[in-house]
Amino acid sequence: MKLSKILVANRGEIALRVMRSAREMGIATVAVYSEADRQALHVRYADEAVCIGPAPSGQSYLRGDKIIEACRQTGAEAIHPGYGFLSENAAFAREVSQAGLIFIGPSPESIQTMGSKLAAKAAAAQYNIPMVPGSAQAITDVSAAKSICRTIGYPVLIKASAGGGGKGMRVVERESEFEEQMQRAVSEAVSAFGDGSVFIEKYITSPKHIEIQVLGDQLGNIVHLFERECSIQRRHQKVVEEAPSSVLTPQIREAMGRSAVDVARACGYYGAGTVEFIVDEGLNYYFLEMNTRLQVEHPVTELITGVDLVKEQIRIAQGETLAFRQEDLQIRGHAIESRVYAEDPQNGFLPDIGRLQTYIRPQGPGIRVDDGFEQGMDIPIYYDPMIAKLVTYGQTRTDAINRMKRAIEEYQITGVETTLPFCHFVMQHEAFLSGQFDTHFVSRYFTPGLLQKAAEPLEAAIAAALIAMLHEGHQKPEQEITQSARSVSRWRERR
Repeated sequence: MKLSKILVANRGEIALRVMRSAREMGIATVAVYSEADRQALHVRYADEAVCIGPAPSGQSYLRGDKIIEACRQTGAEAIHPGYGFLSENAAFAREVSQAGLIFIGPSPESIQTMGSKLAAKAAAAQYNIPMVPGSAQAITDVSAAKSICRTIGYPVLIKASAGGGGKGMRVVERESEFEEQMQRAVSEAVSAFGDGSVFIEKYITSPKHIEIQVLGDQLGNIVHLFERECSIQRRHQKVVEEAPSSVLTPQIREAMGRSAVDVARACGYYGAGTVEFIVDEGLNYYFLEMNTRLQVEHPVTELITGVDLVKEQIRIAQGETLAFRQEDLQIRGHAIESRVYAEDPQNGFLPDIGRLQTYIRPQGPGIRVDDGFEQGMDIPIYYDPMIAKLVTYGQTRTDAINRMKRAIEEYQITGVETTLPFCHFVMQHEAFLSGQFDTHFVSRYFTPGLLQKAAEPLEAAIAAALIAMLHEGHQKPEQEITQSARSVSRWRERR
């Protein structure tokens, strides 16, 4: 079935990103929006827009009934969920299908299976995918749990089966701490997900988080589009990603790709999905989970493969066969993504809100900015604080890193604190440059004071330049001096 109109059940940069690919395919788009997003860019870009409720997401973007009703009002034939909100909600996907609409994503059954980490592990076990040693089922008995921990050895990780984003997760270093940490993990899991099921894994002390992008059509053809390195994280959430990984050998890359395809096959997967792995210091990899949606970091895969993942999602939803085979795909060049969040890295990465008093994107070769804001707009308090995805591409990893440093320095944002200074710090750190880093990068190498120290030589240089101009009798007007200073490093501007 050739789609003529789709509704994008999301907001911000991902809604815009989906709409742009749809427009290139000649497909009309419908935006949904909350009262807080009435003037948002995705609302203005879409061919039609429907308000679905007040600002809180629970009254708008999470209201599947209102979204389906918006389809009926506008004649949209399909729903693209983006990521977040209802994108991994099996019940919503089922309701979409029951309403006679097309869900641009996997089947409800695949979402449900992979939405439970324990069910996902059971499915993957059919294909002998490497697993981190631990419990095969949910653990409720403390004594039995301690016995498992003694077998696999401390430290261990207690994880919520329905979890994500670090919620319901506890590292336990010794048996005396186990019972208390298990109670906390269960409590947090119930609060966050309504499901207190937890399981135990051996804790990998220096883990790298590497994921594989997969695509499958509805005829059973599945391919992988290589890996993304996602180990630079804060609060168990990614900040910097790149493709390909700088540490995988061709042999390990091929093996991980086969494993990812097998995981997808284990749940009859179609659409775009991501299989996540933990990789230890010896480059042994272990299945972690599968995300049954498009990932925030999908642009780096698009840049190194030349594949538009959103267009492929739509084609698969239309029932088309994948137009390429595994052997047709190649890695070309290197891409890096920095997530630009309205967060203050000098204050524990706490979210910051306010108005974008200045907002000017970097430009030039090899720079891509996926965003949903413009100058003068407010960062709402109701949603994820992401402003943009800043992505750079180069023929080599060094090219991509140098381009990212330039792009960050040219990005002009005032009115809110952002993660740009932290991302610039990452691009210059030896651990990142060498590829010898893991998910503990922030705790091992980053302290807020380092950003201030990095800025001091710049401030000294600006001061010296101004003094020199005064001595030479060539003092510029105040406005011109300010503009000259800003041109040196725009990401350092503050409110």
